[in-house]
Amino acid sequence: MAANPVRFSDFTRAEKAQITALTARMALPRANITKLRRQVEAIENKAASRKGK
Repeated sequence: MAANPVRFSDFTRAEKAQITALTARMALPRANITKLRRQVEAIENKAASRKGK
């Protein structure tokens, strides 16, 4: 049984704002992409666990 993917509509308003800000920071030349990607993945995992309940 495959897990349902998380869609942008599954995020809260605050999570959407956080993801948008983190994505914008990824475009900066001195950005730590790995750290920012981990933060986005943590938000995605939180939304996925909430969706699965």
